[in-house]
Amino acid sequence: MADCNHAGGPVHHTYYKKMTKDDCYQVGHVTKTHGINGEVVFFLDVDDAKEYADIDSVLVEVKGQLTPYFIESIAIVKGSRAIVAFDDVDTIEQAERFIGCGLWLPLANLEAIDDETRFYFHEIIGYRVVDAQKGPLGIVKAVYTMATQDLIAMEYEGNEVLIPINSDIVPSINRAEKQLNVVLPDGLLEIYTTDAANENPDVDNEAEAENTDED
Repeated sequence: MADCNHAGGPVHHTYYKKMTKDDCYQVGHVTKTHGINGEVVFFLDVDDAKEYADIDSVLVEVKGQLTPYFIESIAIVKGSRAIVAFDDVDTIEQAERFIGCGLWLPLANLEAIDDETRFYFHEIIGYRVVDAQKGPLGIVKAVYTMATQDLIAMEYEGNEVLIPINSDIVPSINRAEKQLNVVLPDGLLEIYTTDAANENPDVDNEAEAENTDED
């Protein structure tokens, strides 16, 4: 991953100057350069990349800080990917510095969701997870977006439990109560809470064999 140093001309909007990650949501990251004229490729980790075809600026995560940049042009290609030209970034050397940098937009850009069966990933962080059978379980600590399956990371009895996101397992949320309603598959919690000793029976057997030899 390349170092995300400053490259090109940032946006000097007063609105953007005070932006932190708490004010924003991540939409993706820069994967590589494109051509020799300073263009880059965005991976947009969103439901519908076409909804972002008209954005005119974006916050780029530069050394842990969000730095805004104007977008000169953006073309959505291959589903979740976009070819983007930033203002004042005209060479491949300038563009290379963006590789691996996260892309963020202000939360104010998002439309409010009233439907309790749908939610933004960022909004459920800190929600209490309540199972239909077992009741309250733990707190949502993170959401991992994977190529094959998005996962909710819940802290439960000192362990991180990963919950697949689909309508059967996560049917709804209660925004007023900050509650995530789930129907966990049988045995899911046990996968993460089984004692280490039980997970490694060979270790115990070896130890027993050693003790037997000593006797």
